Amino acid sequence: MHESTVIQRALLTVYDKTNIIPLAESLHLRGVELISTGNTASLLKQHGLPVITVNEYTGFPEIMNGRVKTLHPKIAGGILGRRDVDGDIMLAHDIPDIDLVVVNLYPFEQVSQKPDASLEDIIENIDIGGPSLIRAAAKNHEWCTILVDPSDYQGFILELENNHGTVREESRFYYAAKAFAHTASYDGNIANFFGQKIDQQPLTGFGRTLSLNYQLKEKLRYGENPHQQGAFYQEASPAPDCITSAIQLQGKELSFNNILDGDTALECVKNFEQPACVIVKHANPCGVAVGTSLLQAYDKAYACDPISAFGGIIAFNQKVDDKLLQHIFNQQFVEVLIAPEFTTQAIQLAQQKQNCRLLQFHAVPTHAMAHRIDIKSVNGGILVQSQDNSGINTITREIVTKRAPSAAEIQDLLFGWHVIKYIKSNAILYAKNGQTLGIGAGQMSRIFSTEIAALKAKEMKLDLKGAVMASDAFFPFKDNIEKAHEFGITAIIQPGGSKRDNEVIDCANELGIAMIFTGTRCFRH
Repeated sequence: MHESTVIQRALLTVYDKTNIIPLAESLHLRGVELISTGNTASLLKQHGLPVITVNEYTGFPEIMNGRVKTLHPKIAGGILGRRDVDGDIMLAHDIPDIDLVVVNLYPFEQVSQKPDASLEDIIENIDIGGPSLIRAAAKNHEWCTILVDPSDYQGFILELENNHGTVREESRFYYAAKAFAHTASYDGNIANFFGQKIDQQPLTGFGRTLSLNYQLKEKLRYGENPHQQGAFYQEASPAPDCITSAIQLQGKELSFNNILDGDTALECVKNFEQPACVIVKHANPCGVAVGTSLLQAYDKAYACDPISAFGGIIAFNQKVDDKLLQHIFNQQFVEVLIAPEFTTQAIQLAQQKQNCRLLQFHAVPTHAMAHRIDIKSVNGGILVQSQDNSGINTITREIVTKRAPSAAEIQDLLFGWHVIKYIKSNAILYAKNGQTLGIGAGQMSRIFSTEIAALKAKEMKLDLKGAVMASDAFFPFKDNIEKAHEFGITAIIQPGGSKRDNEVIDCANELGIAMIFTGTRCFRH
């Protein structure tokens, strides 16, 4: 591959006009000939820049309302021509070199997701010429530079200034790689849309093909274990209130497991409007509570399982100050603290402990997950499902026992239901006064989870008398209800749906336990 070529001619055709004028002005000052299309050309002329329109350049008009404008041998040949191989044929057909291509595409994804967009509008936003130009320039990156991202323009301008109007080999390769990723994502969105339409699925459903495109966010020191490699990839536009969008304010880099646990903690704590705290260890909440303040919520969550809380991930749903942070440091070692905001004093305090990472997320009034999907890998494939959006507003809340739960019990039952879907199945938790008292997670038998949760509460000297129980799935036998009664449980929330529901309800009635069916199971594997 040759070292560099001075850029003398550039093709600019962009839907997103961000930063295009400064780039064009810089190119013009370097004596670069500018070729452009339609609206881009008009914008350049409005800013007094000399520009040759594509139809002037090729001698062929734009036709079909702009569907055909850059698909011409003089354009394609100028981009694809290898200067050391194709020079004679380019000269014979009057095809000048095009050294730089600046393109971004019609907004297919944005338009296709609009509920009121017609199929005609969506199809008209499938870019044809743009991807062809991008792929041609990226293929011939040995001679031609391709730019698809407006955020790259300034760095590109600086490189031209520092390299006498040329672009380094490694830069051309970098831009080409970025360009191919751009068109792959674009085509993937189109393929997904058409696949869903064929199978008559809603646009948030799953069609016969699924194309996924993620961007590298960061390389990790290792994966789940030190002998595994790891990396963190993100969606093109992740939600502002998720672990992927969180900003690290201080501390050493996050690990693979930090990110997994942080996701569980953050997604759980967002369910609460009251001051709330969630402590997670090994992908399971080990303490969750709400209170009149974050300090109270933390103390209640910590009391559930202080042993497991050591080295855990802690998430809050309100601003964290230095008083709370110092209190936490006095109690335990913490790997990651997550909150929507930290005071300046809290950040300064945390800087004294480099092993403690602070992550700040953007809290939003409503948490929409309609287009999110959950992916799990298996050997040779992936399992894909819609995100579990089950919540308090989507359950049936059917009271199935003779005794209805009291107002206080209902509050604790709903608190428990907020938490239970973030615990690995089989999951059981006990709660009272907005505090988890015992959590049983990941057992093969539900009765074992029921017993483990009680053992944890007993070990921490937390009284289960008058507490409630939450279960992520139905009870297959009445033994769980009998055990709960032994522990002092007075109300239960569960999905229902067992063949033995009647036996379970009869048992609850005999023992004076109130029970609510949600009609929704929330397994988490």
